[in-house]
Amino acid sequence: MSTPPLVEISHVAKSYRRGVQDVSVLTDITLDIGEGDFIALMGPSGSGKSTLLNLIAGIDRPDSGELRVAGLDITRLGEAALADWRAANIGFIFQFYNLMPVLNAFENVELPLMLTRLTRAERRERVAMVLDMVNMGDRTSHYPSELSGGQQQRVAIARALITDPRLIVADEPTGDLDRTSAAEVLSMLQRLNRELGKTIIMVTHDAHAAGAAKALVHLEKGELIHATDA
Repeated sequence: MSTPPLVEISHVAKSYRRGVQDVSVLTDITLDIGEGDFIALMGPSGSGKSTLLNLIAGIDRPDSGELRVAGLDITRLGEAALADWRAANIGFIFQFYNLMPVLNAFENVELPLMLTRLTRAERRERVAMVLDMVNMGDRTSHYPSELSGGQQQRVAIARALITDPRLIVADEPTGDLDRTSAAEVLSMLQRLNRELGKTIIMVTHDAHAAGAAKALVHLEKGELIHATDA
């Protein structure tokens, strides 16, 4: 008996209002993503990559179609339920890190745990573990301004991992990094996918970065052109 996909996207469409016009961003997208996949979403600027990622992560809602994650149609959730679902199931990695400048590395990673029932000791143990996992255990008291871009992104990866989410979504995670730092981040994502079995969906315009993924999904003008193995 085959295992159902972790993410099931069925006939999803999305448009945005711009002035007096509705501009179509995604048109009739149907795509399955399996548990443990590492997918790169590619396409030219304006192709709908980030919009699709935001729909999968529950940041935005489609105009039509169904979007199921682990069997749950997240398009039917109310705002509060959707926020709770995101917090428990999605880890976010952004191009510009989105770290809080007034918090040090430890505090930035701990932040998603503040709404949980974990004790302070349990939070500290988990934060120390994930910072060690991304080779930032010796930078826990450093603030973002005291870290390089690559180090900030590793802290952001630790923050994405801290709640042990089933799905990690990464929007241009190497877009602001030099070649060496980008290679380190991509290697780290591959290790998380390989060793921890994390399902990763990564938006990128960089063919080299996309080569780190197991499969490529190409979008153009809001349509799914093709999906291939990397």
